[in-house]
This record gives sequence, C-alpha cells and structure tokens, in this order.
Amino acid sequence: MRCSLPNPPPSNRLHKGEPGAGAANGAHVTAKSYRREWIGFTTMCLGLFMAILDIQIVATALPRIAQSLHTPLDELSWVQTAYLSAEVIAIAMSGRLTRALSTRWLFALATFTFSVMSLGCALSHDFVSLIVWRTLQGYAAGTVIPMVFAAGYKMFPTSLKQRAILIAGTVAMLAPTVGPFVGGYITEKLTWNWLFLLNIPIGLFATVVVIAFVQIDEADRSAWWTIDVPAFVALSVSLASFQALLKVAPPDHWVAVRDALLLAVTLGGGFVFVRRCLGNHEPLVDLTPLRHAGFAVACVYNFVLGVGLFGSLYVLPLFLGFVRFHSPLEIGVIMTVMGVSQLLAAPFATIADRRLPAQMVVFIGFALFGAGAIANAFETPRSDFSDLLWPQILRGAALLFCILPITNVALDSLPAEALSNASGVLNFMRNIGGAVGIGLVDTIINVRPPAIGKHLVDLMVAGDAKTAAFVGLPVDMLRGVDVSRADPSDVKFVTPIIERAAATVAFNEAWVLIGSMLLVSLLLVPLLRRSSAGAGDAPGPALERLAYDVSPAAP
Repeated sequence: MRCSLPNPPPSNRLHKGEPGAGAANGAHVTAKSYRREWIGFTTMCLGLFMAILDIQIVATALPRIAQSLHTPLDELSWVQTAYLSAEVIAIAMSGRLTRALSTRWLFALATFTFSVMSLGCALSHDFVSLIVWRTLQGYAAGTVIPMVFAAGYKMFPTSLKQRAILIAGTVAMLAPTVGPFVGGYITEKLTWNWLFLLNIPIGLFATVVVIAFVQIDEADRSAWWTIDVPAFVALSVSLASFQALLKVAPPDHWVAVRDALLLAVTLGGGFVFVRRCLGNHEPLVDLTPLRHAGFAVACVYNFVLGVGLFGSLYVLPLFLGFVRFHSPLEIGVIMTVMGVSQLLAAPFATIADRRLPAQMVVFIGFALFGAGAIANAFETPRSDFSDLLWPQILRGAALLFCILPITNVALDSLPAEALSNASGVLNFMRNIGGAVGIGLVDTIINVRPPAIGKHLVDLMVAGDAKTAAFVGLPVDMLRGVDVSRADPSDVKFVTPIIERAAATVAFNEAWVLIGSMLLVSLLLVPLLRRSSAGAGDAPGPALERLAYDVSPAAP
C-alpha cells in the first residue's frame, strides 16, 4: 500500500474544466458530457452500498442464523469477525492490487467474487462452511470499498469531483440507515439465506456495467512482483491467531498451553508484519505516517472507535434476540434508530468540524458515544425499544463527530500523494479495533453468565429485594431456600429466568467496557494537533480529505 495512486492511461481527451482543457476544446464542463463516466461510477456506488450493507443486515439475523445452524452463542461472533479481519487484509492489499489489475478489472473481479461467495454463504448447511465463505466475502468487500472514492477523483474533473464524492458519501451513509430494517424484513419474511442471495444479481450487474463503462487506468503487471508475500502471510496468521485466542483463552483463564502458543503466534506474526513494513522498500502497508504524532493519535482514536462501533453493533442484536426473544424484523426496527440518528446529525457534525477546534469536536463525539454505551449498561431483562431509544440516538449522533475531525487531523498535513496510503492505515486500524471489540464483547457475554447467575441466586436466597425485582421473581421465592435440596420443578421454572437475568448483566458489563474505552480515550484529546484550523476549511478541500476515509462512516 504505497502512497501513490495508479497513473491514468495516455488519452487525447482532456477533462473539461481541467487546466488546459478549455483551450483544447473550448467546451464548458457539464455532467452530461461525462454520461459514460457517471454510469460507471454510480454502478460502482451500488457495489459500495452492497459491501457496506452486508455487515448491518447480517447483524440483525445473527440469532436466527444461530438457531438455523445449531450454533452456540460463543461461536456466533465468527460471522462478523471473519468478515472484518478479511477486510483488514484486503485494505492492506487494495492499493497494490489496483496497480496490478487496474481499477476496472479489480472492481469487476471483487464484485464477481463477492457474488460467488454470497452464494456460498446462502448454501451453507453448517457453521464452518458459512465462516469460510464469509471470510472470502469480506476480502472481496474490503477491496471494493476503497476503490470507489479514489475512482470519483480519477474519473471526473475538479468541478464534478465534489458531486461524485457527495453521491458516494450519501450511499455510504444510507446503507447503515436502511440496513437493519432490510435485514430484519428479509430474514422475517423469507429466510436468512436470502440476505446473501440478493447480493448475487446486484454483484453480477455491477460487474458487467463496470467492465463496459469504467476506464480509469491501465494494469501494471510489474506491481505483482512488489507484493510483500511474507508480510501478507504474517498479517493473516497474526489476525487469525488473535481471534482464536480471544475465543479459547478466557474459559482457560489464560493459563493453558494452547493460549500461550496462540499468543506467541499472534505477537510473532505482528512483529514480522511491522518489521517488514518498516524495512521494505515496497511495504505492504506504508507505516511511515505514524511518525507524525497527530496521525498516530488519530489512529489510536480510530482503533477505539472501531471497538465501540462494531462492538455495539454486535452486542445489541444478541441482547434483543437471546434475552428479549425478538424476531429479526423487530430487531431491525429497533436498530434503525442509530442509523437515522447518524443521518440526521450529519449536517451538524459537518458544521462543527468546520467551525470548532478538532479537539472540541472529538471530545463531543467520543463523550456522546461513550455516554450512549454507558446508558445501555442499565438494561434489565425487560428493557425494550423505549429503554434503548436514547442510547442509540446518542451513539448515532456521535459517529460523524468522531470520524470527521479524526480524518482531518490525520490527513490535513499530508501531501496529496500520501492520502490514499494514510487513509488505508486509518481504515486498517478501525477494522482491527472492530475485530478486537467484538472479541472482547464476545468473551464477556460467554464467560461471565455462570458466575453472575450463581451470585444472583445467592443474593435472592439472602432475600435481596432489588435483585429479585431485577430478575423478575417474588422476593420470597428463594429466600432461605437450600438450592441443593430444592424441588426439581421449582428449579426447572426458575433456571431460565435466572439465566436471562445473568445474561443481561453480562451484556451490561460489555456495554460498560465499550463505554469506558471511549471515555478513557478522551485523555488523548490534548494530543490532537491540526496543522490548519477547521474554521478556515473551504468545502472543497474538506471534502477531498474526507473522501479518502468517508466509507467507514457506515458501520
């Protein structure tokens, strides 16, 4: 992932509105004069919508997938972490692959692959095969997303670039808004398999149209020889080992031999990856921007944001499905609140980013996001839409207040040729944070409930009225009872109620973890430094910087 973008092929056609274009053809640039390019670009945006949507629509169907494939809760997170981890690797490879294949052929190959892998997901009859197909699907999606915004810059003259980026940004914002409802509706009215089957005609359509209408650059075959295969392997092994470690280590209390081996592989792979990226002339990921303090702090914030964003999108549907027993459509309706809130808050976030210091905007964003997470930590087994409304509004409204200033701080002082690589590093950190966040949340909600359940029973035996009210049982039901000698019918009645209450407490602890990480990150706000004041940013330059990193605005 080097800093330079592929050079466009030699052409006698000068972009109207570009320097020298007026003298060459004397025409005024219009959108109609780029009709072919608009067809190709809007089709690429359709592929972008499909790739971003796939995280959201699958989230609402997780409980139904678990039921259909007979998957225990402690394995369910693989559906999302496999996708995210593959996206991380794809982001690292996307720049080099674009040079090697050209934008047109890489995008066509990625959307075609996404369609085929979606078919594999839909036809999966066991959990292992679903995860294999889901991983390959994530790799294709991670290749698609970065190309769309770069294409908007390379396909159009200066006067039309902002329109192109606005279209792509709107698509990226729309996907998380409609995603939960669409996913819930499809799963409810059809089956979860159709979440993947619907990708196939869209992906094949995008593949054909992009091949026919997109011509941005030419393939550079020599780029294949610059791919750092050992770094690629090291990154892949490190991420896979880390996800496995988060799964198996907590039940072992981190003392088993396999835990030590997985930790060693994770650290060793990460060390090899970083060492090669720093020492290679053509690194897989150019890490040199991390030498800038502002960029490094922005990457830390992106990591924390990934933990909060993807962690919250994972834990909420599980609570609604396994504790509240909601249908996929009901889950989708409830989760739509966050997407709508994000969409409505977007204009205010943009204004704040232009007029306020970056530190203040970041503080507002992360404080709101953290508050929204902590507010969710007061759930009871009976919490529902009204109880979850304001926490979701806070998190949705906060998202762009987090993303915009971080992006500007990170990219503001970098030269134009370095933006593509630097944005790739930012996305890289956010996706890794997402995988870590889901892993940490998954550990809490799977490991903690047995101990919590025992503690709840002890409190009820002692006659604690608050605990009885939380669990939903009469205070006298277990007071003074010897549980070991209790009537089997009473135990059978009480056990599922206690288990739901224990699961709720575990979900609350997960929300506390997410919120605490977001709020603790506020200590780094004074370290954020922006080379130019946000208040002086013209709309054009602000859009140009944001374009390289706007896609992660969609969870």
